[in-house]
Amino acid sequence: MATSKRLSQTPSATAEFSRSSPQAMLARIQSLLPSMGAASQRIGEFVIRHPAEVVHMSVSEVAERTQCSEGSVVGFCKLLGATGFQQLKIALAQQIVQPVQYIHEDLAAQDTPAQVVSKIFHSNIQTLQETESVLDVEALSAAVELIRGARRVEIYGIGSSAVIAHDAHYRMLRIGLHATAITDSHVQAISASLTGPDVAVLTISHSGSTHETVLATRLAKEAGARTVCITNFGKSPIQEYADVVLHTISRETRFRTEAMTSRLAQLAIIDTLIACLALSDYDKAVSTLRSTFDVLSNKRY
Repeated sequence: MATSKRLSQTPSATAEFSRSSPQAMLARIQSLLPSMGAASQRIGEFVIRHPAEVVHMSVSEVAERTQCSEGSVVGFCKLLGATGFQQLKIALAQQIVQPVQYIHEDLAAQDTPAQVVSKIFHSNIQTLQETESVLDVEALSAAVELIRGARRVEIYGIGSSAVIAHDAHYRMLRIGLHATAITDSHVQAISASLTGPDVAVLTISHSGSTHETVLATRLAKEAGARTVCITNFGKSPIQEYADVVLHTISRETRFRTEAMTSRLAQLAIIDTLIACLALSDYDKAVSTLRSTFDVLSNKRY
């Protein structure tokens, strides 16, 4: 294990990892297996056998499949010279994914515009249907009760989830809720630590593994806030700190340059949540909507 510790703490190992060609990744893992501890060997062997699965998995899922801790998975990645699990997945994805799949997984380089339209719309429809099938109505009702019972709501999102957080903020304001969207990681951490039992936190994270949003949700939970998380189906670290989890299903693989179907699924959840919140206090919601509509009418010709 001394070897593992040295490699994980050596800056040159990280630099070497960054310079390595994608094709060398699995060979690199294979060559290091003899020097690894038992847990790291199990993780390494799993990655070698199932690289295509790993790029779709969360750190929690890999830990479960290999009967290791999440810390062991992260330690294995650092042993290879990666900064963490996400960087390892990107390297694996570069090895097994065709370049056009960075645009959209279902597309092929020779596709016509008509085929692009058909494939993308079909993918989006499938995402909505699958998300509907896994959305827990009891969890949705619990989220409505939790948010309605709070004095104010804080909404967290980073990266592509930030725009969803801002949309949720706007929609909550329209029905009279005291809500704030926070998409800066430093402000998230500070604000989360200053919440309390009268605050509801809504965190949006497709992977459920983004350090910033996991940290903010944990800090809010520790401060006594009630927490709701919108995240993709499957195990992920953020769920440990969520009182209520609302699942999406999206084949988003987190190595694309832009999130696509995941945002559509998240927006559908937000639409549903806002509608249920409005119906739970119908008269107030309608009154506020009318008032805000009048205000916004001044913005139109």
